[in-house]
Amino acid sequence: MALIKCDFFSEELMISTSMTVILPEQTKTQIGLKNNRNGDKFPTLYLLHGLSDDHTIWSRRTSIERYAAEYGIAVIMPQVDHSFYADMVYGKKYWTFISEELPRIARSFFPLSAQKEDNFVAGLSMGGYGAFKWALRKPEEFAAAASLSGVLDIADHVKNIKEDNPIGSALFQVYGGKEIEDTQEDLFYLIQQLKAKKESIPLLFQACGTEDFLWEENQKFYQFAQDQNLPLTHTFTSGTHEWGGYWDQKIQEVLAWLPIQSN
Repeated sequence: MALIKCDFFSEELMISTSMTVILPEQTKTQIGLKNNRNGDKFPTLYLLHGLSDDHTIWSRRTSIERYAAEYGIAVIMPQVDHSFYADMVYGKKYWTFISEELPRIARSFFPLSAQKEDNFVAGLSMGGYGAFKWALRKPEEFAAAASLSGVLDIADHVKNIKEDNPIGSALFQVYGGKEIEDTQEDLFYLIQQLKAKKESIPLLFQACGTEDFLWEENQKFYQFAQDQNLPLTHTFTSGTHEWGGYWDQKIQEVLAWLPIQSN
């Protein structure tokens, strides 16, 4: 696998930004790593970071490069600050960047497939919310999406903002105190709209530890998904909001679950 730190200019953000990129490489003599490569255009996982992290965190806290090698999948890990993957009221247009500009730029730099069946998105915490929002707002672009310990009831967090904690402070910068229930930022609303229009919904994977502080809202989302008959795979096991014993393991489960096309 190739691990690339890619610095580039974003027209939407109007600044230079960065992404960490993993690209498949077919090797025969490398010791201790099973490499696969699927065709000339790579299937792609957009892997999103959480509130306190950046584009480097997945490669620093997990063995994502080693895990992805077996599946022959490219991994794109962008930098989005505290944006909750939204166009911020007091900040930059990260939703437009992530959902429109980033795939176009990444595909111009690297041999990534643009086919829906080859594209997936996953993330943890804030990134779990971002992954589901991206897939539910752009269902024509993704075959599957995964949330690990996601901030899934974002409307409730915004409604009950407490600026003395990290989530509340970030959400005020993102939404400026405006409630977002029943808007394009609300996952529950997005699902209702897709169901009402009878549009297909990407496969969804939800994981959350039973000792996680986001456990209750993950249970709420899971029950809603069940009521709506969503194509949702879930895993709720013991765990907290942390890397070593939880997210490192769950991202391996996500990769094994993804419907990656074999050539």
